[in-house]
Amino acid sequence: MYKVAVIGDKDSVYGFAALGLSVFFADEENEARTIFKKLTSQDYSIIYITERLASLLEDEIEKFSFQPTPAIILIPGVHGNTGKGMESVKKSVEKAVGSDIISDV
Repeated sequence: MYKVAVIGDKDSVYGFAALGLSVFFADEENEARTIFKKLTSQDYSIIYITERLASLLEDEIEKFSFQPTPAIILIPGVHGNTGKGMESVKKSVEKAVGSDIISDV
């Protein structure tokens, strides 16, 4: 059975535990990298990660961009949002639909 994980600082991801997701706290790059590698080698089909940590792990995340699992999804956190999460969603929608149907108004 596949699982869903969330990686980020405690303030940003703590609430996901109430939804039954596996929550992993990380504040620094080394912590996040270790957790990310562990999760990608296990049965996690979706890994949510805060934008701030994702920006530190771009090289690791890129390795999974053309694989069906795990899906790596960037989420905004309490600190250090970069807008990459929304950019990623827009690219995915454009790829699936063939045009940009999500535009800033």
